[in-house]
Amino acid sequence: MCDEISYLNTAMILKPQLGYKWHSDTPRSAKRVRWKNGWSSSGSDYTDREDSRLSSGDEVSLGSNRLSPERRSPRGHFERRVRWKDGWSSSRSDYTDQEDSRLSSGDEVILGSNRLSTERRSPRGHFERRTTKHLQDRCIILLSLIVHPLVSNSVEQTSKILLSLTPSEVAVLGEGINFLRNKQDGKNYIVYKDNGILRACKNLCKHQGGLFIKDIEDITGRGVRCTKHNWKLDVSSMKYVNPPDSFCQDELVVETDINNGLVLIELHPPNPWDTDPRKPEDLAFGEVQVTYVTHACMDIQLGDIRMMFDPWLIGPAFARGWWLLHEPPSDWFERLCRADLIYISHMHSDHLSYPTLKKLAEQRPDVPIYVGKTERPVFWYLDQSGVKLTNINIVPFGVWQQVNKNLRFMILMDGVHPEMDTCIIVEYKGHKILNTVDCTRPNGGKLPENVDLMMSDFAGGASGFPMTFSGGKFTEEWKAQFIKTERKKLLNYKAQLVNDFKPKIYCPFAGYFVEAHPSDSYIKETNLKNDPTELNNLIKKKSNGVSTWTPKPGAVLDLGRMINDPTDSLGIVDPPAGTKIFKDSWDFKPYIEALAAAVDDEIFLSPSWVKEYYSWAGFKNYDLVIRVIETDDDFNPLPGGYNYLVDFLNLTFPAERPSRDHPYEEIRARMSVMRHIVKYGLLWDDLYIGFQTYLQRDPDVYHHQFWNHFQIKLPLVPPDWKSFLAQAKC
Repeated sequence: MCDEISYLNTAMILKPQLGYKWHSDTPRSAKRVRWKNGWSSSGSDYTDREDSRLSSGDEVSLGSNRLSPERRSPRGHFERRVRWKDGWSSSRSDYTDQEDSRLSSGDEVILGSNRLSTERRSPRGHFERRTTKHLQDRCIILLSLIVHPLVSNSVEQTSKILLSLTPSEVAVLGEGINFLRNKQDGKNYIVYKDNGILRACKNLCKHQGGLFIKDIEDITGRGVRCTKHNWKLDVSSMKYVNPPDSFCQDELVVETDINNGLVLIELHPPNPWDTDPRKPEDLAFGEVQVTYVTHACMDIQLGDIRMMFDPWLIGPAFARGWWLLHEPPSDWFERLCRADLIYISHMHSDHLSYPTLKKLAEQRPDVPIYVGKTERPVFWYLDQSGVKLTNINIVPFGVWQQVNKNLRFMILMDGVHPEMDTCIIVEYKGHKILNTVDCTRPNGGKLPENVDLMMSDFAGGASGFPMTFSGGKFTEEWKAQFIKTERKKLLNYKAQLVNDFKPKIYCPFAGYFVEAHPSDSYIKETNLKNDPTELNNLIKKKSNGVSTWTPKPGAVLDLGRMINDPTDSLGIVDPPAGTKIFKDSWDFKPYIEALAAAVDDEIFLSPSWVKEYYSWAGFKNYDLVIRVIETDDDFNPLPGGYNYLVDFLNLTFPAERPSRDHPYEEIRARMSVMRHIVKYGLLWDDLYIGFQTYLQRDPDVYHHQFWNHFQIKLPLVPPDWKSFLAQAKC
């Protein structure tokens, strides 16, 4: 039995209270089918059999009636797209592969159980070819999908020629890697040639847009290296090899033109925000006001609706590693309780703050909260947290959520971390506010241009690397130079994004945190962050006509005034003189004590908890050995603390390191935080991003699969410690 069968349209509109409603407004649709043993397709004409030649994660597309492997998808989904010549095809009985003359172009169908029936007219004539006749023995239908007529202008998929090569230029392409440049726009590309077969991509790293150069350490001649963060790409497969087993590069279409030259083509699916486009209306002064609260929290007045982003307003984030830099306005709690809806971008605790939400739930447990439909549910820990929130809405990506006749919003996924990161477009009377939050490549780099207000992170430093690493190259001098270089690269990257998308106003936010606890003074001194004013000055140099805003807690931006006249002195109003901007004290004690409570838990009386925990975690069959050492706050091993090895190749717990050659990491972790995470089955982001570990690794390689699993993919329910203790007592 399969887990999912769905009929997808790339520009759908969903109203959760009414069920799934799809607008047939694009020239193609997509079908996703997942079998019990992975995704199924074939490299030849499609059959209903599972095909061992394609593994879980292969993505395929249909041209004519043939399927071919296209790209590797990190989420394990593939798309199958079919378009008939003469419109819709189905029958009133179980579906067959033949077109049915009883239905004409424009007929719409509804799928319920295993039967198709005519329902309504649609202005477009596209239909998904496969239904459940051949799948019924192995699949179940989880949803009934109703296609509704398109209300407004259709949105078409487009393509763009990025680079044209003459026959003579094609003739000189060498075997292996070729670096090419479009002289007209200065954009760079890579073409890989192997015995006449060509593959191509943009010369643009998927991570943060760095430029690739030839990897001189790669003896195969297939590798390129990013000049920003040393990410490495095997161009022959379009897979990244550093970090290993991680991402794939988006490929371009390579076609021969009529003159026997070559063209590199990029396919552009319809932009979901272009569905039902709305012309901007005049805004009254004061009608749309954006108030900066702190870190990534904005309080937005949109007519008579108040919307709030990512309220982290009290307590720490990432265990005890991050604390608020800015003092929230004195009325922050009243603002929070007045919100008509709240958007939470992702599960990291500087955006999803359980201490803040616990306080909110005491007054407004039913406040509507909206999150994207990420692979790892944003509120996966809600039941365990004890926070009583009763109105959490999980919405699909790329779909307008209508609040009232003037206001709607759309949540989009991140292109690098689609399993957890999201961003949002808010539109009021045709005016767009784009909040990319922490996304590395929001929506895969495809975003609306000329929005009225764009806000994004900017600071850097949201990682334990390299501050918490030691040994080998990780000297203090190397760390300092690396951090300085990385921060500058990030500034340039953000400035380039603003220049590319040309918003009317840009605001750097979501980077106002500090390592305030006295035990983290080294991190605070080492982990230098970008200055928002420096970024805004750089943007002014690069981008003519873009206004910038360096926010202070309680400062208010009046969107109507700023659009009308960016020089209006009332367009941005700072808080009154004498208002406290930066925090100078934090209430450490209750949060430190809550972490320390796990130290003496009876779980840790028996050494067998180690096997129980890592068996629960479910990570194995990977060649890596780790040593975990429990330490005090200064990362000195504690007498009586655990010091253990885990060999993930066969998930064993040896007393000594294995004799085979193996990658090795030593993880020194503060005992209170480590045991708190183990007890409650929490993600290791609290350790790594929260600066609660010191690490050494040999060789110096980032093990993406390991860290990705423990930071994102741990089970949704904690270990069954009750049963463990009962067995231990027997």
